Amino acid sequence: MPRRPFALLLGLCLVTACGSAPAAQGTPAVASPSPGRADTVAAEAAFGLLGQLDEAWRTLDCAAVEHFTTWAENVLGGRACEATRNDRPASPPGRPPSSDSKAPDLGEYSAPEFFLPAEDDWFAALATKPSPAYFVFVREDGSWRLAAGPIPLVDEAPSLASDVTPAPQTAVKARLVPQRHVTYLTDPAGVSGVRFPSGDPVRDLFSATTEKQADVKLVPGPTRALALADGAMLVFHALEIDASDHAVLATRITPGNKLSTVAIRQTSVG
Repeated sequence: MPRRPFALLLGLCLVTACGSAPAAQGTPAVASPSPGRADTVAAEAAFGLLGQLDEAWRTLDCAAVEHFTTWAENVLGGRACEATRNDRPASPPGRPPSSDSKAPDLGEYSAPEFFLPAEDDWFAALATKPSPAYFVFVREDGSWRLAAGPIPLVDEAPSLASDVTPAPQTAVKARLVPQRHVTYLTDPAGVSGVRFPSGDPVRDLFSATTEKQADVKLVPGPTRALALADGAMLVFHALEIDASDHAVLATRITPGNKLSTVAIRQTSVG
């Protein structure tokens, strides 16, 4: 698996209402390195919060779960923690609905590689042990919080860009990746033209959502993306399905506008 920890990254902010169309399109600027950007020391400290969050889950300290999380993980964690504490079926982060899952606890993830964007309010990490998974951390109100993760890899981790940037057209297309998922998952006839390769886990998700005519929405918040070495981009985003099930994804979009899933986690919050 190629390793390029100090890659040139591109953050794309897309703030939308649930299920609505994305904000007006435009070509995102490639930010220059800033003295305020996260460094490896800050990233390592933030990654260490996973142990505290794991302990909060073990003790069902829902206030602590809420404190250590933001964006998708805050939505998932808050609902799942309260549901579990009230003896309703729910899945903590990283664990699918099946109770016999062998997925690692949060505190077990280690050996991270950090991908530090020019912006100073977020970074991504790829934990390589005990099994590869992405994490996204965001600085909010002066503190680092877990925004997404673990998102287990279902494909080989792509190489991040070290000295290239994606074509402006690819950056624009990356902004539309979350909405294209909503379109695909709510289009049983397949007339939209959105496609995923054979064996992609989103195709299984499509079968489940279209069979029960599920309501699929975007989890509100910014969509962040990393520039890849081949001119493609890796987009982190999250979907809500019928208000109780969620999918957090890392999706690769090529310059040719093709989509494929690199990492995905499906969670039921009861």
